[in-house]
Amino acid sequence: MSAPLTGSPEAPSLGLADALRVLESRGYIKQSTDRDALQRHFAAGPVAFYVGFDPTGESLHVGHLLPIMAMAWLQKAGHRPVIVHGGGTAMIGDPSGKDKTRDILTPEKIAHHLARQRPQFGRFLDVAPPGAAPVGAQAILRDNADWLLPLNYIQFLRDIGQHFSVNRMLSAESARLRLERNQGLSFIEFNYHLLQSYDFLVLHRAHGCTLQLGGDDQWFNILGGVDLIRREAGAEAHALTVPLLSTADGKKMGKTESGAVWLDPDLLSPFDYYQYWVNVVDADVGRFLRLYTFLPDDEIAALEALQGAELRRAKQVLAREATTLAHGAAAAEAAEAAAAALFGGQGAGDAAPTCAVAFPLPAVDALVAAGLAKSKGEARRLIQGGGVRYDAGDGKAAIGVDAVLSGPGVLWKGKKDPVRLTPA
Repeated sequence: MSAPLTGSPEAPSLGLADALRVLESRGYIKQSTDRDALQRHFAAGPVAFYVGFDPTGESLHVGHLLPIMAMAWLQKAGHRPVIVHGGGTAMIGDPSGKDKTRDILTPEKIAHHLARQRPQFGRFLDVAPPGAAPVGAQAILRDNADWLLPLNYIQFLRDIGQHFSVNRMLSAESARLRLERNQGLSFIEFNYHLLQSYDFLVLHRAHGCTLQLGGDDQWFNILGGVDLIRREAGAEAHALTVPLLSTADGKKMGKTESGAVWLDPDLLSPFDYYQYWVNVVDADVGRFLRLYTFLPDDEIAALEALQGAELRRAKQVLAREATTLAHGAAAAEAAEAAAAALFGGQGAGDAAPTCAVAFPLPAVDALVAAGLAKSKGEARRLIQGGGVRYDAGDGKAAIGVDAVLSGPGVLWKGKKDPVRLTPA
């Protein structure tokens, strides 16, 4: 009989000076400015640091989790996070890593995205209530629209623009690649580097921020802020970047065939979120346990040492811990129970993805309605490839292209993607 699953989202006790060691040992750091100076800075007292998130979508997704988890570890070590929502910079659009200009978001769309994303940070960080003074290492949430939208453009160019070299900005990888490929770089995007650098200066003045953390594609922008603080405030600032992850099988972290792995349960159910983690490839289990959970290192080492079928237990721990952080313990337990029921042949379970449809319904239409196929053509190809089954209580039977589903059951795409169909 297998040993019971273990794990807890509570982190070990940490001190101020432990911050850099923990980030390094668990794999959060890709690049940093002077490592020894940063270690001394962490050890000297609580550090205020910030990470920016442009609200380009109505939810955060797994791609945002790496910097958020790094923030959480720093907070547990006694350092204060400042979460910066890019209500201002989102109106420009970050060109980093993009081969074309982003679509311009309306102020109304940005406001909607901000409102949807704000509560999600509280799942991972201790965030001070709006308008309240932070206590201890509580995080502060700011919107850079507060200082960017009222800017006097001419004064901004005179005061801040003078510190930036066009030649150096054109040497940034994002700009250089766009120009080399003759893809162009709009003037509005060209301003993004100045605005992000200015954010760092504003936060340094308002909250004493001396460190910016972000994805590795932000290295050039972050260094711009470090240099601006040195020039304008005569102070030392630091930069850290987290790696841009791919899974061991070469896929972008947080991407699936059906799209992003959202943190909003209205966009991706806790069950599907759990399934994303429990289905990671074997080679990623140890790495993801270090990056996406607060489990202690010795417990992770024991889990990743499991071999063969036993490694499934480690994936279940990863899935449960990650789902608990994003959706709470009750949702994680329900997702785990639903998965056990579905894949153990005991029925669909209440937490399994559900789609209400009008029966009778052609199987091709059911696949599209359930989100298992993007089009009827794709649905037909899935069925013809033998990858679709329907469990209506008498076992999982493969269905043909012309099949009509007459009543409730579980529709399967392959072995890992079920959706429970219920009467509309």
